[in-house]
Amino acid sequence: MDSRTKGKTVMEVGGDGVAVITLINPPVNSLSFDVLYNLKSNYEEALSRNDVKAIVITGAKGRFSGGFDISGFGEMQKGNVKEPKAGYISIDIITDLLEAARKPSVAAIDGLALGGGLELAMACHARISAPAAQLGLPELQLGVIPGFGGTQRLPRLVGLTKALEMILTSKPVKAEEGHSLGLIDAVVPPAELVTTARRWALDIVGRRKPWVSSVSKTDKLPPLGEAREILTFAKAQTLKRAPNMKHPLMCLDAIEVGIVSGPRAGLEKEAEVASQVVKLDTTKGLIHVFFSQRGTAKVPGVTDRGLVPRKIKKVAIIGGGLMGSGIATALILSNYPVILKEVNEKFLEAGIGRVKANLQSRVRKGSMSQEKFEKTMSLLKGSLDYESFRDVDMVIEVRMNITS
Repeated sequence: MDSRTKGKTVMEVGGDGVAVITLINPPVNSLSFDVLYNLKSNYEEALSRNDVKAIVITGAKGRFSGGFDISGFGEMQKGNVKEPKAGYISIDIITDLLEAARKPSVAAIDGLALGGGLELAMACHARISAPAAQLGLPELQLGVIPGFGGTQRLPRLVGLTKALEMILTSKPVKAEEGHSLGLIDAVVPPAELVTTARRWALDIVGRRKPWVSSVSKTDKLPPLGEAREILTFAKAQTLKRAPNMKHPLMCLDAIEVGIVSGPRAGLEKEAEVASQVVKLDTTKGLIHVFFSQRGTAKVPGVTDRGLVPRKIKKVAIIGGGLMGSGIATALILSNYPVILKEVNEKFLEAGIGRVKANLQSRVRKGSMSQEKFEKTMSLLKGSLDYESFRDVDMVIEVRMNITS
């Protein structure tokens, strides 16, 4: 394990015989290699102890887990850290140790259960959530795939069509929707979350609640022929939306193998694909973009000085052509007063006329009243000089480059 990884888990065993394992890796309890290997050790200890009847997994400070630590992908790409073998985490730890354990586990979810966080929760035998929790598998937007069993468990819990929607769009669902889909077993107030999860785990032990292995469920999977049709359509749509991206299709392949050949084959295919996509150039690029976006939030000399953007009250636009008039239209529709400057009366009249035509089109379609039209147009003033620029907060110059 690489020394640069971080985070940990802690385990506390209560008098009720429930071991509560808490994921700790601020700010979102991401699943670094440290966290995952600590989790493995805690689980092995819980399974070996006679005073432990069941297990609850939760996250520190109101967040379950925001997923696998993104920096871990970079370290994997550099070869600084890697799993002992492909699928070690998803198969050996999450499937064969956690899900196959002889003592039941319940995930107590608050805040975030995204990516690997949701995949970990899906391997538990039940999931209890607070109302505001977000549940999703957003891996594709980072150029990777759900690599901790998500390609196999999500379709079995919510159905193939909904699973494909969640994975391909990277959009999370809230707890109530997750409950209606079958992803969540119960939604309770945050203050009751861990207590309810403990009680639920003991109810599984006492056979008052079902002991469900998500990866073994088949009741929500469509017949094989229908599943293939759904996947074929999904692949065609994916090719249209992202023709140069390989990883979404590779993810769909892993899902298909699991449906056609069973979950174990699917998990093995997922592990194979997960190890391949990390090496793709597109993946490296998307991860670079992710860290670049985060980096812009912390700029020395700017973000650390408490600076705030100037409030924009009035805008000037130089150039009333097609682009300039379009920008002017958007601004006055957002209630910004606008000065539109041109070089002569003819061009200025044409520019204002374009803005007017844009708004009149809305009136004709019924999306704007005549009263609203007149009020919006009153925000636009024309100018042939820069005198009226004295009190504007922003100037936009529109240029057209013409090349032969």
